Amino acid sequence: MSHFLGDEYPAFAESMMHDPVHGLRVNTLKLSVDDFKKISPFPLGDKVGWCNSAFSIPSPDISAGEQQGMREPGKHPYHLAGLYYLQDPSAMSAAELLGPQPSERVLDLAAAPGGKTTHIASLMRGQGLLVANEIKTKRLNSLVINMERWGAANVVITNETPERLADHFGAWFDRVLVDAPCSGEGMFRKDPGARLDWSEQMMAGCAIRQANILRVVAHLVRPGGNLLYSTCTFAPEEDEAVIDRFLRDHPDFEVEALRKFPGFMPGKPEWMSFSSAENKKDAAGNESLRGAVRLFPHRVIGEGHFACLLHHKDGPAHELISSSRRARIPTREWQTWQAFREETLAVDFPSERLRIQGDRLYFVPQEMPDLKGLRVAVPGIWLGNFKKGRFEPAHPLAGYLVPEQARKVLSLSADSRELAAYIRGESLTAGGSPGWTVVSVDGWPLGWGKRVQGIVKNHFPRGWLIYS
Repeated sequence: MSHFLGDEYPAFAESMMHDPVHGLRVNTLKLSVDDFKKISPFPLGDKVGWCNSAFSIPSPDISAGEQQGMREPGKHPYHLAGLYYLQDPSAMSAAELLGPQPSERVLDLAAAPGGKTTHIASLMRGQGLLVANEIKTKRLNSLVINMERWGAANVVITNETPERLADHFGAWFDRVLVDAPCSGEGMFRKDPGARLDWSEQMMAGCAIRQANILRVVAHLVRPGGNLLYSTCTFAPEEDEAVIDRFLRDHPDFEVEALRKFPGFMPGKPEWMSFSSAENKKDAAGNESLRGAVRLFPHRVIGEGHFACLLHHKDGPAHELISSSRRARIPTREWQTWQAFREETLAVDFPSERLRIQGDRLYFVPQEMPDLKGLRVAVPGIWLGNFKKGRFEPAHPLAGYLVPEQARKVLSLSADSRELAAYIRGESLTAGGSPGWTVVSVDGWPLGWGKRVQGIVKNHFPRGWLIYS
């Protein structure tokens, strides 16, 4: 790094001795940034320069906060209600630089745990189609839970390899995000494990893996579409060199220069000559690589990242895969759902976006493609289950709702003993009309309860019971 950064190296080295910066991004699908500032239960720091919905926040484990009784942001009920996401500010640059728009088709190839996916969903305003894919089954649960909290109705979660996605969709997506697995140099001050895992062999292996992923993903971007390649490493072997190799093999793609927010460094093609003797002269001369961006902890509020936007040049139109036809909901189930909705909810769900799978009812994205043959973990918002003539709501339905969209609500204060008991899985004593009730924190839907003779039976998912 002293070779790469020159005069900036002392500032970089000094920054690596500091504590990592923590960030909070507001869920603008549920409330505005100004509205969140009015109810924020902890102090917000500076606004993140490249993300209008995000702030830096004090370290979650600061002793002063604990002495004052301040809850960690990750354990506050507002977090469970999906009002915000905790994320490294630098990591927020990826979705912003990808620039997804409402009504587009977007793929997040390696989506777990969901930080960038939730960000993309917010920028798309819950419209269009967002396919969130995670190849590692063990990481799916965190992705599913975070998306359930976020409440975006335009998301499909898949569990597939890039090859199978490319075979199924072809060049169909307007935008694709590849947050590539890397050596993690940019996370060294945040994650001690990343420092222990690092080796030159690991770095070289990551570069090969990244090149293979890009080669496959190129087939998923429609002509005129964009592919954002991002890593959390400083290594040019995994950054500029991977892009340079990709461009040599794919002349139908070109670098589209990214906006340089204050503190962002342009890509450094000349750094490849430090790390590899291969094609030094040609690589250093690839000036288009300066359109990429590098984030360093001594320049910005956040950790280390790299991003490069690749544009698929215009070409012949590709035939799009046909949308799956809507399976008609049987009359009995339809009547059962409508009875539940009219009694419990104050929001409509267009019938053309409802799907039944087994005994489950889903609210799917407006532009729902044919997913037959793919491993689909979640095809949309899971609304609930049909059980012997009745409808039982699912937790993701509560995560989708915002205030005023439920007819029966038990609103509890964030600091109340009753809310703490609910999150622990306990039933509550509360009067009111019987039936399914949304339990909310200060009016924000959190989960379900079923009131029977003055007792609200707890239906908060057990996997979410994080308090003791």
